[in-house]
Amino acid sequence: MSKNVTSKNRLTALITGATSGIGRATAHEFAKHGINLVLCGRRQERLDSVQNALSREVDVHTLNFDVRDKDATFKAIESMPEAFKNIDILINNAGNAHGLDPIETGSTDDWDAMMDINVKGLLYVSKAIIPNMTERKSGQIINIGSSAGKEVYPKGNVYCASKHAVLAITEGMRIDLNPYGIKVCAINPGLVETEFSQVRFKGGKAADNVYKGYKALQPEDVAEVIYFAVSRPAHVNIADVLMFCTAQASSTIVKKD
Repeated sequence: MSKNVTSKNRLTALITGATSGIGRATAHEFAKHGINLVLCGRRQERLDSVQNALSREVDVHTLNFDVRDKDATFKAIESMPEAFKNIDILINNAGNAHGLDPIETGSTDDWDAMMDINVKGLLYVSKAIIPNMTERKSGQIINIGSSAGKEVYPKGNVYCASKHAVLAITEGMRIDLNPYGIKVCAINPGLVETEFSQVRFKGGKAADNVYKGYKALQPEDVAEVIYFAVSRPAHVNIADVLMFCTAQASSTIVKKD
């Protein structure tokens, strides 16, 4: 995007889970290209930090809410200032994995957290944003899935189910929103070095060892692919991307030194 594009003419992107990892890296990538930002997350101090880092480059607004809370989600998005209300790009990035247990010993609290954030949260945010896109007959939605949405692996059960659901929702969105000219895409990373493992393994040595012995994808790698998808010409939609680090061949095969 040209550096001399005025703020009013810039695209605006809303990113969930913008306080860390892929979401934060995407905010930085978009800011480099002059895309105004609505950053969403549960940790206001982190939202403030990202906003302070990027507000010299683009206009930034923050929304502090949990996507699991339907009422809070709709209330937060409804509260956006007029200058940010027309969302051109929605990045449904908020998501997590809780626990790594076989189905017979899995925690229902973990199951609820994954389904509520990865599936229902994505739907709530999309429901709040899509009507404006359909009214304008323009927009792009990128749902951050996972390689776990492409294959099921041992002890992945409910997490894999949630990410398979993300892909099904993405395909359904693409079909339903096709008459409005809205692009819909899924970006599905494999192993990415973020705080993800700390949550999944609930801290400890197992979390520390996840990324040892090989070079995992970095959040910036995924952010660059996301920007590639949003920067294609109007007639091009990158519908689905599966990306691994070179060391990873599948969800269960990783070459380590």
